[in-house]
Formats: sequence, structure tokens, C-alpha cells
Amino acid sequence: MLNNDQLRSPADRFERALALIAARVFVDAFDSSLDGNEKGNSGSRSLAVAYSGGLDSSVLLHLVSRYAAKQGLEIWALHVHHGLSTDADAWLAHCRAEATRLNVRFDSRQISIDKKGQGIENAARLRRYEALGEMCRTHGVPLLLTAHHEDDQAETVMLQLLRGAGVAGLSGMDEINRAPALLGDEYLWMARPLLTTTRIELERVAADLAIANVEDQSNFDTRYARNALRQRIMPVIASEFPGFTHRLARAGRHAQSAQRLLIALGKQDHAACAEGDGINVEKLRALDSERSDNMLRYWFGSRGVRMPSSAWLTEMRTQLLDAKADAQILIRHADCDIHRHRNRVVMTVRRDVREDEMEPITFRWTGEASLRFDILRGTLHFDQASCGFDAAWLALQPLFIQLRGPGWKLKLAPNRSTRSLKYHYQAADIPAWARSELPLVAVGKNLLYAAGIGMDCHYFAPEAATKIALRWEPDLESMSHS
Repeated sequence: MLNNDQLRSPADRFERALALIAARVFVDAFDSSLDGNEKGNSGSRSLAVAYSGGLDSSVLLHLVSRYAAKQGLEIWALHVHHGLSTDADAWLAHCRAEATRLNVRFDSRQISIDKKGQGIENAARLRRYEALGEMCRTHGVPLLLTAHHEDDQAETVMLQLLRGAGVAGLSGMDEINRAPALLGDEYLWMARPLLTTTRIELERVAADLAIANVEDQSNFDTRYARNALRQRIMPVIASEFPGFTHRLARAGRHAQSAQRLLIALGKQDHAACAEGDGINVEKLRALDSERSDNMLRYWFGSRGVRMPSSAWLTEMRTQLLDAKADAQILIRHADCDIHRHRNRVVMTVRRDVREDEMEPITFRWTGEASLRFDILRGTLHFDQASCGFDAAWLALQPLFIQLRGPGWKLKLAPNRSTRSLKYHYQAADIPAWARSELPLVAVGKNLLYAAGIGMDCHYFAPEAATKIALRWEPDLESMSHS
């Protein structure tokens, strides 16, 4: 029996899907504005279409332009020029002309593709989404539409199945989601209103409306995995199992439902195992392997870290749980480092340069409330206080800030001894790996301040009119201990 979606025309199904998507995005933006969120596009009622000029995106742009005319929305057609084809300039000209004919605003970006290391398909995909996200930010667009359809969804599910993916991979593409890692913006929505529409239906719409489009010959190059599946394998399956793409897409929706349950369970287990910004080892140990791995996947996802393989995750869990209590565990991931200190597991962001490669940064303080140091991923604050350095004296000093090094000593109070930084770190229970994130501020050979410990009292000025206390604030993502 056909469901209601199948009984509707492709255009009707599209309009229904887009209305639901637009309502969700604009309501979310309204809620964000009520929360005082200045970063979102709370005042914008505009949509963007990722427009390559191919049949799928051409149909999408035409349908969106008709929908927008009824709803009073601003539409942008965004084109990415890859430079991989000799026809790329002609495609750009075609897309600009079609956008003008449809009274749609147009923008484009030309990108270069690094063909080494990650494969040209993946490299082109990443650069394309990066460019699309940048254009959306430039024009204040909160919603980007792509022309992925039901056949694309079936191909995605099939490819993931052949790669041995888990539930998350078999979920395929969401109808609407945020993808900050791809688009470079946590507030931008990406939606696919054609996911219940087949390629054949789109071809019919294009024919009925006489929609002009271009054909990228690389789509027929079966050296690429998706093209091989589309050109060689899917037609054979279709001959034996007519309508299988709809059933594969439905299987993807079942996997999405299962994945949502796994995420909910992971969130629940993470809340139970969390200790500060890390995870309690004994609480992690109390979970069985499948449940602990699910919780760790949730932890990685919540921190925006690329999902590790099952084998990598199993090895990580084994190292964390089997090591001696006093072992200093360091597990490296492409995006982060995993540490275990005493009874806690902590994730830290990978630094671009090593501690021993970073030169001291010289600076002058001219009365600012704070100074930002991007390479150190944090901000140095200069707070007026009842105890601290003479502001007039501090302003005259050639200061420098650096990561820790050997030989430094610090005296925290007149009634306390001068001690090495190592002693202070140990007394404060700051693990060795966390110390590399905490900078020092000095003048000449004299240490003024050590982040995580405090200021050297040798340079306090009790009689000064204005006293300044130094305070280091790391970026939230780089904080490595509570």
C-alpha cells in the first residue's frame, strides 16, 4: 500500500517538507534571539541552495524559487567552482544566468583541491562545504538546502553497509541537521527536502517545467566508489528488486531512530560517569564494553571530535582501564589527546606546535583589561585588586609570555618559601600533561605569574595606588583540568 507521501506529487512533497524545515529553522532562530544569542541569524528569513547546475540542484532551485515567492523569502543560489573540469567556467556562467532568470540572488566561490592524502572525492567534498558555509555566513543565511534525494540516500546506506559501518553510518543523511565541522558554523542549518523524492521523479519535474541543466561527465567515472555503485551495481539490484531504493532509504530511517536511542543512552551514561570535564575511570569500568563504547562515542561526538573506529576505541578503553593507578596514559587521536590522571580520563585539544618549539611572546601592557593570545588558546586578564603589582610599574616592563620551561621558581606569599614550579604543580595536583597548557608571564629572568598557581609576591606593591592581579583564562575547549 502506498503511503501519503507516495500519493503526493514530488512538488507537493517538497513543499510540505520545506515548510516543516523552514518552520523549524525560523522558530529556532526566534528562540535564539529570545535567549540573547547574538551569533545566530535570528532576523533573517532567507534560504540558500547549493547549486551546481546539475539536474538535481536545478530542480531544487526552481521549486525553492516558487515556494519562496509564496512565502516572501529571500533566496540565494550558491555555486562552487572546483576547477576540476574544463567545463567549469561554462557551468558557472550557466548557473549565474539561471539565477538571474529566476530572480534569485547569486554568489560563487572558486576553490582549489589538494589531491594528495585524502582522495580527490573527499577533498572536493570538504572544500565545497567549507565554501558553501562561508557564503552563507557572508550573506547571513541560516538555512542551506542541498538536492540529495532518495536514490542518494539509498546509495549512502549501501556504501556504508559495504564499508561495515555501524548504526550511525547506516542512518544515512538526516533531513535536517547542523554540521559545524563541515560548514564551519554551529548556527547554520543544512537540510535536504528532496530525500523522499526519487531521481526519476526529479527527471519528470525537469521535463515538465523545461528546466535547463548541465551534465558533469565525471559522474560516469566508475573509478569513484559512488559512481561504480550507481552505474554498475544499483541497476542490477533494481532489475531483481524493483523499488529497492525506497526500502533502503526506509532502513536508513530505522537506523536513525536506533541511533537517536543510542545517543540518548550515551548522554545518560556520560552524565553518570562525568567528573568535572572528564570521566571517572571506576564508573566507566562498571559499564559493559558495548555500553562504555557507546558512551565514549557520545563523548567524542559532544566535543566535536571525529568518530574513531571500533578497533581504536577498544584499544583506548583497554589502555585506560588496564593501566596501573599511577600510570600517565597518553592516547593520541587526530583531533585530540586522551589522558588518564589518577582516576579520571580527560580529553584535550591537540596543540599546533609543541611546547619546546614555541618561542616566548614579548608584549607591553598599556592598561588593557585583557590581552588575547591565540597561539596559547587563552586570554590574560589584568584585574584591579587589593594585592598585586603596581600598575604604573607593570606598564613600563618589557613582558613576555611562554609555556613552561626548566629552572623557574615562585614565591606565593611572604610567609611561604620560594619553590620550584614542579613543586607547586605537584602541590596543586596538576598532572604533567596539563602543565604544558599553562603559560608563564615574566620580565627578564624574573617570573611574575604562573597560570594555575599564582603570582610571585616578590613584586607586589603594597603602597601602589592601583594594583594589578594577573589571571589566565584558557579557551573552554582547551581546558584540561577542573
